Amino acid sequence: MSGLAKTSDANEVIAALRAMANPDAVASMARFGIVTETAIGVSNPDLRALSRKIGRNHDRALALWASGIREARLLAALTEEPRLMSIDQASAWAADCNSWELVDCVNEPIMRAGHGPMLIAEFAGDDREFVRRMAFSMICWGAVHQKALADDDVTGWLVHVEAQARDPRNFVRKAVNWALRQIGKRNRACHAAALALAEHLAESEDKTARWIGKDAVRELESEAVYKRLAKRD
Repeated sequence: MSGLAKTSDANEVIAALRAMANPDAVASMARFGIVTETAIGVSNPDLRALSRKIGRNHDRALALWASGIREARLLAALTEEPRLMSIDQASAWAADCNSWELVDCVNEPIMRAGHGPMLIAEFAGDDREFVRRMAFSMICWGAVHQKALADDDVTGWLVHVEAQARDPRNFVRKAVNWALRQIGKRNRACHAAALALAEHLAESEDKTARWIGKDAVRELESEAVYKRLAKRD
């Protein structure tokens, strides 16, 4: 890593990743549901440290992504320049995602690029597991980090939560649940809307929707959440 700089190209970065690789770490990644077919064994903390060293560069991010290497793709998401990310690129990257960790890293540049309003609905309606997860991962990021969004825009995402709450696939149902909880923790107005939907889903005859609802109700009615909301008043 020591020889890298903001001017380093994709080939130099990939060479550094290979030098940092720990093949023994790949087995432990698999235990967390991480797809390891193209993994070389570099930890996420090391990738984040490397991303800070090399900085953001759009062309290099595209080349890193094109390599197909797990670590290079995560680094591409961490170092992409959101202002230069087109909506076609965002869609292509979402389609390439084959694991929850990649989805939950790529969501940030897509949202920072301003593509949320167009792509959340599109991705939520897409039947591909990780594309659909991307929609809800984007919702989570927006609910937490996009402070300037109007409450109506945030609670408007609940329509996608309700629509996809019966998808039993593990990485979708967990993301739908996560999105519902994150919306509810944003502020009191969002909390009321999210809790109402959570209570509705908790009474569903569908076991996936019922689990999503009950789990969200449990957190949204917790003392910790009410204390957090009170601090934001």
